[in-house]
Amino acid sequence: MGAPSHATTWGRALWALLLTALGCEASQPLGGESVCTARPLAKYSITFTGKWSQTAFPKQYPLFRPPAQWSSLLGAAHSSDYSLWRKNQYVSDGLRDFAERGEAWALMREMEAAGEKLQSVHEVFSAPAVPSGTGQTSAELEAHSRHSLVSFVVRIVPSPDWFVGVDSLDLCDGDRWREQVAVDLYPYDAGTDSGFTFSSPNFATIPQDTVTEITSSSPSHPANSFYYPRLKSLPPIARVTLVRLRQNPRTFLLPAPSPAGAGGGNEIADSLSVPETPLDCEVSLWSSWGLCGGPCGQLGAKSRTRYIRVQPANQGAPCPELEEEAECVPDNCV
Repeated sequence: MGAPSHATTWGRALWALLLTALGCEASQPLGGESVCTARPLAKYSITFTGKWSQTAFPKQYPLFRPPAQWSSLLGAAHSSDYSLWRKNQYVSDGLRDFAERGEAWALMREMEAAGEKLQSVHEVFSAPAVPSGTGQTSAELEAHSRHSLVSFVVRIVPSPDWFVGVDSLDLCDGDRWREQVAVDLYPYDAGTDSGFTFSSPNFATIPQDTVTEITSSSPSHPANSFYYPRLKSLPPIARVTLVRLRQNPRTFLLPAPSPAGAGGGNEIADSLSVPETPLDCEVSLWSSWGLCGGPCGQLGAKSRTRYIRVQPANQGAPCPELEEEAECVPDNCV
């Protein structure tokens, strides 16, 4: 056979360049995120701290049957083509069961299936429940350079379908693993139950809604357990801290504190004091006026009452008068 022509050689070169370009494009993560080039594996300690106190959240604070507490923590280290939950999107059946009833098996099967079929979940991890509103729980997890994102959920107990968590928190920063990341957490509504209060009975949302953040003014209804119209924003109800482990996975060194203002975008300085959320007094509507009493030929008096629905707390507005009198002309006098 003769030597390949110049046109054939040029065509092969173009084909090789095309294959190279396609290969590079295929290796990029979804959504245009930066590629993690840190060492393949990194171990982290994850610590969840509940800040759900009666001082910070005095309205309808659950004291019994059951008292304020947190479910177990359930999460995954994953790649960008997997989503455990996302604001403004619908939750899966497994997450619905977890947010409403704390049942974790279906959600765990969903995460494990994503790891087996899509290779998008590197590890599923969990931490024990916290039996009070202000406590801690922790676990360890392993992240991979191709699975550097962390997502998790913790159910607020009691609640209709409320939870806290993080969605796709990246532990990798280019060619290095983050040493420590701390994030304040706020309540979310899973969009599957329409209850307004911590102890609301089960009332399914039909059709199902998307995940929404619960704020001091949304849902805008006085019955909402997180409704604090005097606040611009709710105080954090929880906090999560991830610390990279060294050598021995059972021991780790905290990184040196960075100068003020020098932290990364997800690093938030701890508050030194527990916030005191003011809770204004709430009273019922007035009752009907009572009978007018008094002697004949003179003005009498009648009264009406109301009762306290919510006691004020943390220097909230005090309660108004609960009884009121007015002059009247007696109907039946003696």
